[in-house]
Amino acid sequence: MEEPKADTRSRNERRAARKEGELDSTAFLKLADKFIDLANRENAQVKATQLHMAFLYAAARYSAYVAKSVSNVGEHEKFVQHMVGQYQEMLRQHLADESLETPKKS
Repeated sequence: MEEPKADTRSRNERRAARKEGELDSTAFLKLADKFIDLANRENAQVKATQLHMAFLYAAARYSAYVAKSVSNVGEHEKFVQHMVGQYQEMLRQHLADESLETPKKS
């Protein structure tokens, strides 16, 4: 599974697809933002270093569930390598994103 690319469908086509549970790029990013918002709220009481590991664990657990129970992936190692590649690319893109820099304190 890859991050969605720009969607060229009409608004009505995107709405119909959403009703079927499909995410377009806007809905994908909104959903990801919900997880980030949850992390930010939890960060008030949990150290970020522990929080990000809990999110990573949850992502791995849910991905395994999807692979085994939804997608019926037969070749687990091939799936693992695909997911690792996806994660590496996303992580590299976000590390290069200058908007994620720590705000300067005044």
